[in-house]
Amino acid sequence: MEYSIDIIIPTYKPDATFEKLISRLQRQTVKPQRILVINTEEVLWEQAEFDKSPFVFGTLAGMKMELYHIRKEEFDHGGTRAWAAGKSQAEYLMFMTQDAMPADQYLIERLLTIMTQDPMIGAAYARQLPTADCGIIERYTREFNYGENSLIKTAEDIPQMGIKTFFCSDVCAMYRRNIYLSVGGFVRHTIFNEDMICAGTMIQKGYKVAYAADARVIHSHNYTAMEQFHRNFDLAVSQTDHPEIFQGIASEGEGMRLVKKTAGYLMKKRYYYLLPKLIWQSGWKYLGYRAGKSYRHLPQKLVLKFTSDKSYWEKRI
Repeated sequence: MEYSIDIIIPTYKPDATFEKLISRLQRQTVKPQRILVINTEEVLWEQAEFDKSPFVFGTLAGMKMELYHIRKEEFDHGGTRAWAAGKSQAEYLMFMTQDAMPADQYLIERLLTIMTQDPMIGAAYARQLPTADCGIIERYTREFNYGENSLIKTAEDIPQMGIKTFFCSDVCAMYRRNIYLSVGGFVRHTIFNEDMICAGTMIQKGYKVAYAADARVIHSHNYTAMEQFHRNFDLAVSQTDHPEIFQGIASEGEGMRLVKKTAGYLMKKRYYYLLPKLIWQSGWKYLGYRAGKSYRHLPQKLVLKFTSDKSYWEKRI
């Protein structure tokens, strides 16, 4: 049975990695009907050095290629993706980031396989594998967050899994369009975390969210401690702004479990020299998270200093 699938990829300063992503998508066993690219700043697209011919000709290996340009001040993690989703009539919407690399030719097929197991599954996200240059601590974090076993999450899992019940990542995730629309789609204005907000809404409304461990993308970052601080500040802001999803579901416990597990792993592997780095990074993560939870009580200057997305706050002023 054939299914209609559109892939949506927001881009900003795309490079050869993005070109490689498009190349790997054309070799998938299941191909999308369309790839919609929402690029921030046309001039940066024109300056980028990669093969743009698929977007010039509008087609690649039977896939329709569509390119849309927006200004930087127009970009919003939720709103931009929601706008792009509104241009699709496909049964399934697949969102990716420009640096998510399919690990093999079965990525789309395996996401689709788990989605079609149950019509109540509203979203499915892929496993994220570390890149070759990924640090040891972040490599273990990938393993912690993206295990080897697939699972399907429902509201019944909240007492045991807590906030991880709502976890979903638009680094690579597929959504069933009719369920996506029934829960209102992505929130139109959010600092980020649009994926978890949408997935959490699905869970609350009785739908299911799947993790497809055999659908794999290569994606990781080596963030500094301060970058972790900024990201966790923004994460906490998104949770604070959406109490209808996150209120009463603490996430600090999950973070503490990650720290303990990582410390145990480092000691087992005799990476003792990395323990101070783990403590340092974890401390900044926690400080960022606590500051974000209390952002409404902070001066505007501090908020702008703590966030990783100043343009988001400029829209709120």
